[in-house]
Amino acid sequence: MAATETRTDVMTPSPRALAAKARSKKESEQRLKRAQRASILLKHVSDATRLQIVLLLAAGERHVGDLSEALNQTQPAVSHHLALMRHGGIVVPRRQGKNNFYSLTDTGEELAKVVKAMLS
Repeated sequence: MAATETRTDVMTPSPRALAAKARSKKESEQRLKRAQRASILLKHVSDATRLQIVLLLAAGERHVGDLSEALNQTQPAVSHHLALMRHGGIVVPRRQGKNNFYSLTDTGEELAKVVKAMLS
């Protein structure tokens, strides 16, 4: 090819193709973020005791002592599980005097539905 000639056989992507590629990359990044959030959520309930807590709280708000008794575990052990679930956005506490009552968040409610469906 002579120094004064230009190449015309190289195709540059069209603006539409570039936009589609950018959209695809953004969708891929969003899918990865959703998968990462789901992975973290599942790690928070990857324990049989925590799944039992979800099922117990699906019936309504419970006091930590009630949960301890129902699970036949010490209050500190149950409180530890509840703290992990609270940080995961699965349960929310309500303080009344010296007592903590726990209930499920919207995420916890959805999780309870999934767990119940799996056990049916």
